[in-house]
Amino acid sequence: MMHGLFELLFPAQCAACGAQGGGLCARCVPLDAPPLHRATETLRVHALGSYEGALRAAILALKDGRRDVAEALGERLARLVPAGALLVPVPTSAARRRVRGVDGVRLVATQAAQRAGARVVAALEHRASDAQRGRSGEQRRAARGRFRCDATMVGGLDVMLLDDVCTTGTTLDDCAAALRAGGARVTQALAAAVANGGA
Repeated sequence: MMHGLFELLFPAQCAACGAQGGGLCARCVPLDAPPLHRATETLRVHALGSYEGALRAAILALKDGRRDVAEALGERLARLVPAGALLVPVPTSAARRRVRGVDGVRLVATQAAQRAGARVVAALEHRASDAQRGRSGEQRRAARGRFRCDATMVGGLDVMLLDDVCTTGTTLDDCAAALRAGGARVTQALAAAVANGGA
């Protein structure tokens, strides 16, 4: 009842253009836009588009805790998720979760999995609390071994990583290394957006 009243008084607006109706409208980011494909050192990355314009606005809103944007991004990523896949979200640090009140990437993964008939396995966690945001490309590439994997959740299984943005690809490769050390097989990753200039 209260949720419905809140939506009536404060209807969801597109994070990019402000149109009412949802966190991201089909005009700004079409539901069937062709995906972008990039390669990191160890993964093939499939993304909704470049980290600019409407997608950049949506991801920044996601980082601010907008659940409606997580739902919209998950809906769009779902068509890139094979049925029965095991999605492993790149974890948000505990410090960022406290600030934002939510793990946006995990919400996106949950939304995508529900629509695709897949499953989310939160098998990764941060070893340290330092974030990649604000670092130079060189600093990002130098940061390794930042994640640990719960092997009991993924050992012997094929998994697919999911993140909000792929900038240099270092975070995804670091997560993939942790998963492989835990016995998982991972060759593919999803991202809402990739930074220009490749992964």
